[in-house]
Amino acid sequence: MDISFLGGPRPQRGVGVVAPFDFALDRELWRWVPDDVSLHLTRTPFVPVEVSLDLARLVSEHETLGEAVRALTAVEPGVVAYACTSGSFVGGIAGERAMGEAMTRAGEVPSVTTSGALLEALAELGVRQVALVTPYTVSVTRALEEYVAEGGAHVTGCVFMGLTRHIWKVPYREVVEMARTAVRDPGTEALFISCTNLPTYDVIPQLEAELRIPVLSANQVTMWAALRRLGIRAVGPYQALMDESARVWPPALPEGQGQQEGWT
Repeated sequence: MDISFLGGPRPQRGVGVVAPFDFALDRELWRWVPDDVSLHLTRTPFVPVEVSLDLARLVSEHETLGEAVRALTAVEPGVVAYACTSGSFVGGIAGERAMGEAMTRAGEVPSVTTSGALLEALAELGVRQVALVTPYTVSVTRALEEYVAEGGAHVTGCVFMGLTRHIWKVPYREVVEMARTAVRDPGTEALFISCTNLPTYDVIPQLEAELRIPVLSANQVTMWAALRRLGIRAVGPYQALMDESARVWPPALPEGQGQQEGWT
């Protein structure tokens, strides 16, 4: 059969992604990506350490990231993203910037990190008062609070799960319950759900409608910032970061009517 009339395949622009060895949400990352963009993922080497500040430091060493980025350059991505929140905030703002510079040197392409993308997203939305949800232990969560404060935002509320493994198995129901608990201060301007291994895509629009503030997540801001470097808009229907029309909140429903069926 003659298939020459099909042409193609269509040219693809690439986003290289360096993820920690235990990252399990490849499919979620793809959901923010348009059809004409490909993701090229690689992982850091395995280390026998549970989620902690020690692990965050190990998976973010410049030599480790440099080797991963150099491997990705074989497929010529237009940008490289480090998809790890704790690994990119553990060294503070100076550490995050140095990490980005090391990745850019290794790959000779623009680079972003999840924590750098978070501060970029807060600036984009004009947010200075933010609540946090994390799956981490108290020590890792406190490091995130310090990073956000160093970036110029005030943490209005924070809830954490205390997990050290299997974070990708947390159900949406628990994420929603923690979000509701974290956003108690009426001055809260946005919510950030941390960790690239915590599933969030489907709960973002519903939480924004209920809480009436932008809801950001680790994978969301990572893909948004990476695609932005390519001049491409991330796919995120009814998500305030991607869709300016979603930043206009409808009138509030009477108490009890705004909760998604099945979440209570």
